[in-house]
Amino acid sequence: MKETTAIGMMSGSSLDGLDIALVRFQEEGDNYRFHILEAETLPYPEHWKAMLSEAFHKQPEDLVQLDKDYGRYLGEQVLDFAKKHNVTPNFVASHGHTIFHRPEEHYTLQIGDGKELAKACGFTVINDFRSEDVSKGGQGAPLVPIGDKLLFSDYEICLNIGGIANLSYDENGKRIAYDLCIANQALNYLANMNGLDYDRDGEMARSGEVDITLLKQLNRHPFYGQFPPKSLGREFFEANQKQLLQGLSVPDMLATFVEHIALQIALPISFLPKGKILCTGGGARNKFLIERLQARTKHEVVVPEKQIIDYKEALVFTFLGLLRMEGKTNVLASVTGAESDSCSGRIWKSNE
Repeated sequence: MKETTAIGMMSGSSLDGLDIALVRFQEEGDNYRFHILEAETLPYPEHWKAMLSEAFHKQPEDLVQLDKDYGRYLGEQVLDFAKKHNVTPNFVASHGHTIFHRPEEHYTLQIGDGKELAKACGFTVINDFRSEDVSKGGQGAPLVPIGDKLLFSDYEICLNIGGIANLSYDENGKRIAYDLCIANQALNYLANMNGLDYDRDGEMARSGEVDITLLKQLNRHPFYGQFPPKSLGREFFEANQKQLLQGLSVPDMLATFVEHIALQIALPISFLPKGKILCTGGGARNKFLIERLQARTKHEVVVPEKQIIDYKEALVFTFLGLLRMEGKTNVLASVTGAESDSCSGRIWKSNE
């Protein structure tokens, strides 16, 4: 049995912080088992939260510098994490932080320069998991479905509710996956209006009332009627939803957006055979959102242990790194719409 110990890092669009996980994989043939040995979320210092939030509007030359600076920051964080837990990983897999995602224009950008990251931490680093797929005509997203298929096959459907909600499932022997809607990006934006980082347990949303007019405006966008493959980025929220979130109380807007999320998740899965949904990501901790989703679906919504809720994406990006190191497929064309599967990710040695 082959054993690998590695570190994975994920920074989501909701800017909750940097998720970092130490994972041990055991491998026999094509069968993989995992154990998350250590994991934590490192909240961003205010200046980094501001830098990452504002990067969407920066000039190209400023983004180049931010890419390098953020790579060094990631390297420092992973080195501190490794020292804290007295481990030397086989490699580090980093998703980076998404600034732009425009596959229809054939580009995507996740900052966190791999060379700077590797120099700062002293470990082999794998990053840039999306751009090869985009170059092949794919969406470059979602990437987690290969992990859903090989690590969480006990569940008929895997649902992640992060800054963006997405799902994956098997259909006729192929993995299907796509983005569903904006989720915590919008919920956190609304909570910020009341001076909060997020709406804990969805209690503020629970106290509000759904505004039917706003709900209809949110639901009518053509994206929801498109067939997959399809994916979303911050651009969608900025262009189509942000301007709608005004003129009502914050609790009412939260209640309405929660209902929008529940509807956009429930509708596509209503056509799938009844089964268990593994629900992870920050949204899985929003009790009100999970209640509204369960009320709208025949499927059993399973919220797993906290470690899987919070660190499934960091775990799966570690797994993507493992597959990349082994030269195996880690991005599925059936999910992204690319011309072929990919073994994606750039490998950086610390001495290069």
